[in-house]
Amino acid sequence: MENQKIKVGITHGDINGIGYEVIIKTLQEAQLLDICTPVIYGSSKVASFHRKMLGIENFSMSAIKSAADANYKRINIVNISDEEIKVDIGTSTKIAGDAALVALEKAVGELKNGFIDVLVTAPINKENIRSDRFHFAGHTEFLETNFGKKDDSLMLMVGGDLRIAVATTHLPISKVAETLTTELLLKKLRQLHRSLIQDFGINLPRIAVLGLNPHAGDNGVIGTEEQQIIIPAMQQAEKERIVCVGVYPADGFFGSGNYTKFDAILAMYHDQAMIPFKLLSMESGVNYTAGLNIVRTSPAHGTAYDIAGKNIASEESFRNALYLACDIFKSRENYAEISANQLITNSSHGRDN
Repeated sequence: MENQKIKVGITHGDINGIGYEVIIKTLQEAQLLDICTPVIYGSSKVASFHRKMLGIENFSMSAIKSAADANYKRINIVNISDEEIKVDIGTSTKIAGDAALVALEKAVGELKNGFIDVLVTAPINKENIRSDRFHFAGHTEFLETNFGKKDDSLMLMVGGDLRIAVATTHLPISKVAETLTTELLLKKLRQLHRSLIQDFGINLPRIAVLGLNPHAGDNGVIGTEEQQIIIPAMQQAEKERIVCVGVYPADGFFGSGNYTKFDAILAMYHDQAMIPFKLLSMESGVNYTAGLNIVRTSPAHGTAYDIAGKNIASEESFRNALYLACDIFKSRENYAEISANQLITNSSHGRDN
């Protein structure tokens, strides 16, 4: 039934980047409305500006006050402001940062109230969005604050069968080693294991674990974090029936193609994950915030000011982010149903007849 379609909340991100371009191009797909109901949190006037600038025709939206009023047969937009919002294509401005934050806050509020089912975020500029209300390193940390607590979320990059999680996210490289602890890594392994099962439907997932140091420390010659922190976390995880293998030196692991043998990889820091991921899946990859009780995805690219307004941005990553959000939502529903049935079965087997 139409009212059972997944409601996808979409934040417009930085209005001076390629956000509206990839959103509009994605939502032009006719079959998309058979799968979900899109709700953009943004500005009808800004969307119209981008559509005209890009020469895109036959694209219309229904303006609504809230996703609770969404038209299931249309693309919907919740206007975040009745005022004019100035667009400066390809430029970072405070106006764009403020507009991105208001859209994000509105969408998060509606997600909390159950008016949308999943959230897909267009790219923001982490500098111009900063304010008293947004003092975070990125979307991941902001959502963690709203739907959990510190370290509850897991940044998981997804490109087809390639899944790379990051133990530490947006940290200066100088702080990575001091942040890594056995407890933190064990938590990340648990989160990744659980996500692979409930979000991706993998029953017996295998996780590869990367080292922190060159050559994974060479048995303590080039650092001791592998022996003192990473391996103890893996040993405890294995006691909990989490299959994790390593510790692998990152360069050889990706250079040899070993990454294809695992369901997911746990990297120690941001660029250790992002460099190989973007080399392999830049155009198609998705950033998924795992570990929370909500589903949020985003494209793997940024605002791309250098190509904004030129009608050359690929929508593939954003499209994949939207479809992945829907797939994960359905996978979680299936997992919850299976788990409930197992509980009923186990309960009935325990009764005296």
